Amino acid sequence: MAARSPEERAAVRAGLAVGLATAVYGVSFGALATLSGLDVWQTCFLSLVMFTGGSQFALIGVLASGGLAAGPAAITSAALLGTRNVFYSIRMSPLIGPGFLRRAAAAQLTIDESVAVATAQPTLRSQRLGFWVTGIAIYLGWNLTTLIGALIGDLLGDVSAYGLDAAAAAAFLGLLWPRLKERQTQAVAVGAAVVATLLTPVLVPGLPVLVAASVAVVVGAFNLLGARRES
Repeated sequence: MAARSPEERAAVRAGLAVGLATAVYGVSFGALATLSGLDVWQTCFLSLVMFTGGSQFALIGVLASGGLAAGPAAITSAALLGTRNVFYSIRMSPLIGPGFLRRAAAAQLTIDESVAVATAQPTLRSQRLGFWVTGIAIYLGWNLTTLIGALIGDLLGDVSAYGLDAAAAAAFLGLLWPRLKERQTQAVAVGAAVVATLLTPVLVPGLPVLVAASVAVVVGAFNLLGARRES
């Protein structure tokens, strides 16, 4: 087997680091899901099949506030938040390559983290390696920690007090930080963060992320600040 290039080794390290940080957060989901009324098997089934943390938290968040009567709203919120993965799949399609089984597996692993690690790499091989390493590491770790959280949730108490969500956010920030060199990317990051922060207290879970993503798409698609710099 040929030795991996420095770019490929860096992609593996990034994928494992982001995967570990994100997987730890699964304990919070497992504990919160059982506290919101789901059984252990239902909680684990969500992580196995849905496997997109934002949608999972949106689902149990609405269920916790409204019970079974809030089921349609919970499903709608989770589905809206999950639509971003459709756009991720368009970006990842040429990177994954042909083959039904490969594409089916990639579809399950196409999430924020795997796309972020892949797109941050400089070569096609390192992008592909970063995607698979990140996706597999998170899938295995997330499902394992979901089971742990579901089983010992009662012993953990208020899991939000542990700050496990900060681990995933810190991993993302460390991954994206080197890319925030141009005014265009800085404007997208700041604009989306401000919008999400302002809307989170007033909108249902999921919608603030979609609105923030829309802001990022508008700024990026029209290249507003980039065009101003070239004039």
